[in-house]
Amino acid sequence: MADIQGTCDPRFDGVKEAFASNLDQGLDIGASVAVVLEGELVVDIWAGHADEAKTKPWERDTIINVWSTTKTMTALCALMLADRGEIDLHGKVAKYWPEFAANGKEDVEVSHLMAHSAGLSGWQEPIVADDLYDWEKCTSLLAAQAPWWEPGTASGYHAITQGYLVGEVVRRVSGESVGTFFAKEIAGPLGADFHIGTPAECDDRVALVVPPPPLPIPENPSEIIVKTFSNPPLDATQSWTIPWRRAEIPAAGGHGNARSVALVQSALSCGGESNGARLLSGKGCEAALEQQVSGTDLVLGLPITFGMNYGLNSADLPISPNPRACFWGGWGGSIIVNDFDAHMSVAYVMNRMGEGTMGDVRGMGIVMNAFAGLAGA
Repeated sequence: MADIQGTCDPRFDGVKEAFASNLDQGLDIGASVAVVLEGELVVDIWAGHADEAKTKPWERDTIINVWSTTKTMTALCALMLADRGEIDLHGKVAKYWPEFAANGKEDVEVSHLMAHSAGLSGWQEPIVADDLYDWEKCTSLLAAQAPWWEPGTASGYHAITQGYLVGEVVRRVSGESVGTFFAKEIAGPLGADFHIGTPAECDDRVALVVPPPPLPIPENPSEIIVKTFSNPPLDATQSWTIPWRRAEIPAAGGHGNARSVALVQSALSCGGESNGARLLSGKGCEAALEQQVSGTDLVLGLPITFGMNYGLNSADLPISPNPRACFWGGWGGSIIVNDFDAHMSVAYVMNRMGEGTMGDVRGMGIVMNAFAGLAGA
């Protein structure tokens, strides 16, 4: 059995066993798992190796690029500003970002950005991967272009663009970049080791992702799918580089571990407070569960229901036995589930990337065992 480090409440031994099984079967190389219940960190475990060659152990403080799990951190910044009355989630984006009104986008709402329904799932103008480090270029191009479908009518996963879109609204309203706002208003007060723009002092703790197989390409993909995923084409090894690590890429570039992900996101599942710090009100948390759009996503090709940024529990994607739950995950397998009824958040972060963008059996096995442990308590 894998040598599991950390602490685990006996009620959640099934989580520990599922985690060990992933490692024993060779599904994982190194990973971490955390569960926060009623504000208490009841599972905080890690194991395996931080590198594919298995020369460096995964430690308590190992962090890694978690890809789109970062979106939940950016969303929390916007939800906090909305809770303070500084952002109207159903207000026009152009109210905060006047240039955004160009090319027929004057009526696009902040909620459309949050729910991937703004029609801006990629860039119209050709860009290269290194352009993702240029905040002004990424945001100004999006502000200038026309939507690819009628905003608010359907979701089309804004895989990389969402971070720049929501992040620019956060910047315009708060006067700070999304990475700075997150560090000051969220990570700092919570003592959470998560970064949107990872500083040099963290470099010796950063594990590198093990790239996945190529993303499966559907037969006769739509123009929207092609443009979303090919401009620029993403190579997982780009996340190994220092420029990627330093840049604020708020939809895909955040670095953390399961403990930090669960601590931050438990602010939602636990009514606005985590680790002794209150981030937002109970009402402000509920906004995440407000359904925005439901149906087959134009980019992912899967049926999904979006709240404010988060995927919602549904018959198509049942991620909790309780109705009031939301989730998201990252390319290759990382995942966070927030259950408002159970007051529980479950996070899984790993280095071996699996296939696809919507998670896999490794993370879902851990989530299912967390709920089983809760039911048996």
